[in-house]
Amino acid sequence: METARVLVAADKFKGSLTAVQVAERVTAGLRRVAPGVRVETLPVADGGDGTVAAAVAAGFERREARVTGPLGDPVTAAYALRDSTAVVEMAEASGLQHLPDGVFAPLTATTYGSGELLRAALEAGATTIVFGVGGSATTDGGAGMLAALGARFLDADGEPVGPGGGGLAELAEADLSGLDPRLKDVDLILASDVDNPLTGPKGAPEVYGRQKGASEEDIAVLDAALTHYASVLGPETAALPGAGAAGGIGYGALVALGARFRPGIEVMLDVLGFAPALARATLVITGEGSLDEQTLHGKAPAGVAAAAREAGIEVVAVCGRLALSQEALSGAGIARAYALAELEPDPAVSMAQAGPLLERAAESIARDFLS
Repeated sequence: METARVLVAADKFKGSLTAVQVAERVTAGLRRVAPGVRVETLPVADGGDGTVAAAVAAGFERREARVTGPLGDPVTAAYALRDSTAVVEMAEASGLQHLPDGVFAPLTATTYGSGELLRAALEAGATTIVFGVGGSATTDGGAGMLAALGARFLDADGEPVGPGGGGLAELAEADLSGLDPRLKDVDLILASDVDNPLTGPKGAPEVYGRQKGASEEDIAVLDAALTHYASVLGPETAALPGAGAAGGIGYGALVALGARFRPGIEVMLDVLGFAPALARATLVITGEGSLDEQTLHGKAPAGVAAAAREAGIEVVAVCGRLALSQEALSGAGIARAYALAELEPDPAVSMAQAGPLLERAAESIARDFLS
């Protein structure tokens, strides 16, 4: 019988294991039961937090830059570079992880550091930039990012408007003439699993504002400010899929930087070299912390499963928590899912013991699919 060749292409288990650690634990469990199995690991991400780490695991070089955090303080942010392709993750500069516990700034948090991170990639010689957006602490429509790249946003007195989405209510003039000229020669790919428009009932403030600390009043203020901002820069672009990604940074990238929107997992699978790895596999193991309805809408496991199904290769999934029926899993191209919650029902214990539990789940996969 031909030796099985397993490709482990899973995302992180948020709050417990990175995508690299998931791959290591799954590999250890498989080999305990099937010592001769060939395992290839390709940690994946869908454009949100963990995207740079996935690129580095696939052979990109990790680079760091000191940039402005969402509250205006300096932070260290990483991006990934290989040849002339950079992977930039906006959460590295402007993400929720840079906020102290319990501290939010829904009206004033800025994406300025994301623009500085893009500039660092330009200075490193990147001509293709995959801009992964998600996990933001910000709702400023990308105005901070554009300001860092040379744009000017002025009030009626000719003074710069304040930081964050709240300041955009005072916007009288947007001057994009000073944008970094190198941007014209760059293929900027907006990679996101979010296809929301900028404003309205499905827009960035209404759908994502609360997780960034916005009150109902703040949400109304931000929606009105971003609507006004878009009326100055280009209202048509505000309705495009992805414009509402990461507090509207997608809009800024689309309207002013010539970005093109692609589902994050599709872009990342291309960049990480998934197709050749898939061609070598007889079984694919994917997964993430929670397999639920959101998974089916552009998250990493759904993208992996779709590509594998097209290639006729069986897929199983690992997860911390499973909230999908077998019918929904099958519809997504996943033959079976192995949840840590089945081994340890207490969520706190399951997260704390995710590594050993994941090895046990992988042992079960080996017994069910490799023996």
